[in-house]
Amino acid sequence: MPAALIDDEPHLAAARPGLLILADKGYIAAELDRFLATHGISLLRPSYRNRGTPQPAEALLKTVRQLIESINDTLKGQLDLEQHGGRTIEGVEVRVAQRILTMST
Repeated sequence: MPAALIDDEPHLAAARPGLLILADKGYIAAELDRFLATHGISLLRPSYRNRGTPQPAEALLKTVRQLIESINDTLKGQLDLEQHGGRTIEGVEVRVAQRILTMST
């Protein structure tokens, strides 16, 4: 939840004026919208078909989301990151970094 992240790490939002968070449809709550507005953060999410007019930047969401899903699929499928074999957080980080570096060379 974005609110929990901002509460736990307030410097993340403070260091990024005009922060824009991309989210799924599930992040629809007036309380969340008010919380983010008080911190100067914008939330862009797809609109429901039966609610209001789409936001101007909503067309960008599909492109960004497809890119993110493509990267996730590559990391999980081609690099076998679901079965990484790391036993600690550090071990997982090393294995992920190794595989990403291998793909980028």
